[in-house]
Amino acid sequence: MSIRRAYALDQWKPQFDDFVRRRDHERALKTIAVAGFSGVQLSSGSGRWAPLGNPDQIVANFGSLPAFSDFVRACALDGVAAYSVDLGQAFHEDLRGGADPGAPADRETVLARATWFADALAAWECQTIVVRPAPSGAAGAADEAGIDAMADCWNAVGEVTAQRGVRTVLRFDFLSSLRLDDGWDRLLEAVDPRYVGVAIDTGELAAAGRDPLAELARGGPPVEHVVLSNALQADELNEFTRPGAEFSVRQSGGERRIGRWFGELEQPGLVDAEQFLRALDAVGYDGWVVVNTAPSPHPATSALLSGYHLHRTLDPLVRSSR
Repeated sequence: MSIRRAYALDQWKPQFDDFVRRRDHERALKTIAVAGFSGVQLSSGSGRWAPLGNPDQIVANFGSLPAFSDFVRACALDGVAAYSVDLGQAFHEDLRGGADPGAPADRETVLARATWFADALAAWECQTIVVRPAPSGAAGAADEAGIDAMADCWNAVGEVTAQRGVRTVLRFDFLSSLRLDDGWDRLLEAVDPRYVGVAIDTGELAAAGRDPLAELARGGPPVEHVVLSNALQADELNEFTRPGAEFSVRQSGGERRIGRWFGELEQPGLVDAEQFLRALDAVGYDGWVVVNTAPSPHPATSALLSGYHLHRTLDPLVRSSR
């Protein structure tokens, strides 16, 4: 088993105006390195309050894409493990507003944004773009034509990114409209595995009532990226269909006022990290495992605890597989 360890930056930005200074970025990246991780996963965002949210903002804040790569390495990390992006969100930088991957009229926008991010990843010698394949549940279930259009869009994205040496992988999240009418399963049956892979996010799957182990064992597009997260609660009320669920449910906790949907790997929750890592070992997974504990009231503590837990569970598996 060959696994590289990375950590997601999400938890350092609980509010839109947090985590905007270079000194904040440096402290976070160095903390991730000290915790035993060798890579970092970025997340998409727009505007000057998201200085790491897209290639334009990174260039504006660091001078160039290579300069940002040098900055990451100067913080004792090997580089960027992946960029987790929502190509359907509104970006001020391209003035196009939101886009729906299932709407043929929006495909040009999605492809342009995929190219935008893939060019940056290629400059950093990073091989993975992790995409959100569908909007949140308020958009409703996709019919057969909608799934076909969505699959065609992601196949086209995968072909474009592959030309730049970047693999497109789809990541399911617990607010996704693909929870409706078996949309996730239907989409994976429709995409072309030559162009599209799968990213398993254990906590997001568990929060949606799905079994991460079953997702790992399923056929179809290959699992090429793993986000190891621990769901503390499941969306038992199906609040993912509410308008504005990203804020009212994910951030504010929904009707139950859930303080944290996701926690550290060692916390009692819905994901058994050790069991999942053993399953990864059994299938011979070769790639990045990105730990994500967002949101966290104490980001540095969460990173250090996660690194320690991963060291305790993963290292014996790696040694035993040699």
